[in-house]
Amino acid sequence: MKIGVLMEPVEETRVAIVPGSMKKLIKSGFEVLVESGSGEAANYLDSDYTNAGATICDRDTALSCEIIIAIRIPEVKELSKGQIVACVADPFRHPKKVQACIDGGITLMSMDMIPRRLSRAQSMDVNSSQDNLAGYKSVLLGASHVPRGIPMMTTSAGTIRPAKVVIMGSGVAGLQAIATAKRLGAVVYASDVRKSAAEQIESVGGRFIEVDGMDDFEDEAGYAKPLTPEFIQKVNDTVCEVASDADIIVTTARIFGRPAPITVPASAIENFKSGAVVVDMNADVGGNCELTKPGEVFTTDNGVIIVGTSNLPGTLANSASMLYSNNLTTFITSLVDKEIGFQISETDDILVGAPEGSDFYVSGMGGVLICKDGELHPKQTRLGGAL
Repeated sequence: MKIGVLMEPVEETRVAIVPGSMKKLIKSGFEVLVESGSGEAANYLDSDYTNAGATICDRDTALSCEIIIAIRIPEVKELSKGQIVACVADPFRHPKKVQACIDGGITLMSMDMIPRRLSRAQSMDVNSSQDNLAGYKSVLLGASHVPRGIPMMTTSAGTIRPAKVVIMGSGVAGLQAIATAKRLGAVVYASDVRKSAAEQIESVGGRFIEVDGMDDFEDEAGYAKPLTPEFIQKVNDTVCEVASDADIIVTTARIFGRPAPITVPASAIENFKSGAVVVDMNADVGGNCELTKPGEVFTTDNGVIIVGTSNLPGTLANSASMLYSNNLTTFITSLVDKEIGFQISETDDILVGAPEGSDFYVSGMGGVLICKDGELHPKQTRLGGAL
C-alpha cells in the first residue's frame, strides 16, 4: 500500500513523516511517496528521504496514494473517494471540512481525537508530543522578550534576584513550561482547575496556586471541563493577583473542541508591571489573554509585552516533525495485520473508542476514526451535533 506525504500549507513548517520513520514503514509493507520539498522547512531534505528508502514525487503523484498522512487536513477537493487521510483535522472547530470528507467519501482519521487515557495510545498521542514542545518554547519566548535575567546572579556589582514566572494551566504544555522555567532558574508559580494537579506541579519545581472551591474539573476523556462564569472569574482574580508582579506569565488553558477560555482579562493586564511578558499559547484558537493579537507581539500602553505567536510547535519544526512522525508511524503500522494486511477494524479502541461499560468509555466520543464510506462514525455523536 502506498502512503503519500504532502507539503503542508505555507504557514506550517512541520512535515508529517521524517526520513527516520522510513525503515519501520517499509518493513510494515508500505511504499512511501513524499512530495518534493515537503521537509525542507524542517531541515529534512529530499536526499534524506531518498537515502532512507522513500520516493520523491510531485504533488499529484503523492495525492494518488491510498493513504495520505499530513499535519493539517488537505483540501478535500484534492482528494479522491475512498482515500484514507490521517492528520490533525480539529473536527469540532472545522465541521465544514468534516462534512466535505463525508460528502466526498473520504475516510478521515483525526489524530487529535485519540483516546488519550488508553495506555496503548500514549505512543500515538500527537497532542502530548506537540504540547510538550510548545510548553518548552513558550518559556524561551518569554525569556527572550523580558528585559531582565531569569536566574539569580551574584556579581561584584550586586545580586540579581530570580525572575518570577506564573504558568496558568498545568496540562502537558504547562508542566513542561514549569520545568523549563525552573531549569532556567526562575521562581515558578502555577495554577490548574484540577486540584489533583498540585502534586504534579510541585514534582517539576512549581508552587501551586490554590483557589477556594477548587475541585477536579476534568471530564471523562481527560480534558478540562468548561467552568461556570463565576468560578472562572474567581480563578482569574486569584491567579492574576499572584501574577501582578510576575516577570513572565504563560497561559496554556485550552478546552477540547471549544474556543480558549479567557484567563487574563484586559483589566488584569492593567495591573501587571511594566516589562512583564504574557505568552499566550492559544493565540490561534481565540487566546487566553483578552488583548492577544494572533501572530503578533506588541506592547501595551502600560508596558506589558503580549506574545501571540501561533503554532509554537512549528517554531521547533525539526523536533516537532520527528515526534509527530513517530506518533503517526506507530499508529499507521498498528493497523497492519500480519495475515490480513492493512485494515480499519471496528474493534480497535484507538479507532472507534472504548466500548460501553469500559472504564475508558466516553459517551458520544469515538476514537480517531471520524468518517468512512460517506458516513460519520456512529460513535461520534457529539461531533454530529456540530455538523
